[in-house]
Amino acid sequence: MTDRAARSGIDGLKVPPALRSDVEQIVALTDGFCAEHLDAEYARLCARLVAKLSRKRPSPLLRGDLRIWAAATIYTVGSVNFLFDRSQPLHVSGEELSDLTGVPKSTMANKAKQIRDLLGLSRLDLEFCRRDLLERHPWAWHVQVDGVIVDARMLPAALQEECRSRGLIPDLAAGT
Repeated sequence: MTDRAARSGIDGLKVPPALRSDVEQIVALTDGFCAEHLDAEYARLCARLVAKLSRKRPSPLLRGDLRIWAAATIYTVGSVNFLFDRSQPLHVSGEELSDLTGVPKSTMANKAKQIRDLLGLSRLDLEFCRRDLLERHPWAWHVQVDGVIVDARMLPAALQEECRSRGLIPDLAAGT
């Protein structure tokens, strides 16, 4: 792993070697934006989203302006986490995001829709949900035990750990 890759936040993410340079550039843009206007958790989620896009066959990242991919990534992760809702403690409007990234709002929104459609993402998507929202997520904690759906947080600790190890519920300690 290069020093540049470690700095860019893609270490530990499975990125095809052919797209590594593009992913590093996109993540450098999203990391910089998140450091200045959002937070480290948004940066981590954006890097995970870009890495996931790089693994699609064929990867959509092979075509288009990397700056637009970066802005659309922030827009996508933001829409999953209600970033555009002024009632949230951390919020930015679509217009502000457009102004700050230098990418027209319509371009950013169209590319974000392409990402959401390609990956099947929706609001509160478990894979790209922030920890504070995940803790209150209405479906993240439901598991089926002997045919009955229960809130896993009400199960004994040993069963909760089993659910976490199987990936059935979020592991908040691990950040997922």
